[in-house]
Amino acid sequence: FVGQILVRRLPDGTELRGRIVETESYLGGEDEASHSRGGKRTERNVAMFMEPGTIYVYQIYGMYFCMNVSSQGEGDGAAVLLRSLEPMEGLDTMRRFRNVKRNKELCNGPSKLCQAFAIEKSFDRRDLANDQNTWLEASPEIPEEDIVSCARIGISNAGEWTRKPLRFYIKDNKFVSVRDKTAETTVNK
Repeated sequence: FVGQILVRRLPDGTELRGRIVETESYLGGEDEASHSRGGKRTERNVAMFMEPGTIYVYQIYGMYFCMNVSSQGEGDGAAVLLRSLEPMEGLDTMRRFRNVKRNKELCNGPSKLCQAFAIEKSFDRRDLANDQNTWLEASPEIPEEDIVSCARIGISNAGEWTRKPLRFYIKDNKFVSVRDKTAETTVNK
């Protein structure tokens, strides 16, 4: 997903675009940090088990949303969390939705990007390949040497999964939520 463009068409026809600059993978099965660890399937996480490309939206802290995309379909229930976007189009609208002025702060976190793109629980279980209001567009591939792989953010009680390098971001991109400078120094060494 890193480098692809997320597009959101609003009811008034306005289109918002942002380049995906940071993601985290949640592999299901043995992944102790995954909502579907051990094959656990619930009403909340069922989108993780649906066709690859299905949106999985969940709420955190009772008020913010996070957007994931299923990546494996049936089986372990894997998904990719969209952590940060580089805003590209519709910035005035994003600023209004987020009530911030600095472009860097519009989409530099999973809940921030959901606010900026007006993505809420009703987007859960939508198919990115067929949805009329949310989809991905291809963009030039990011060279492998420009992708940083490091531990996911906020994972502390997941055993060996706590430090696994399952977060990916574009090196030196100012829209990434948190840089891992140690991982950046070891990219392609």
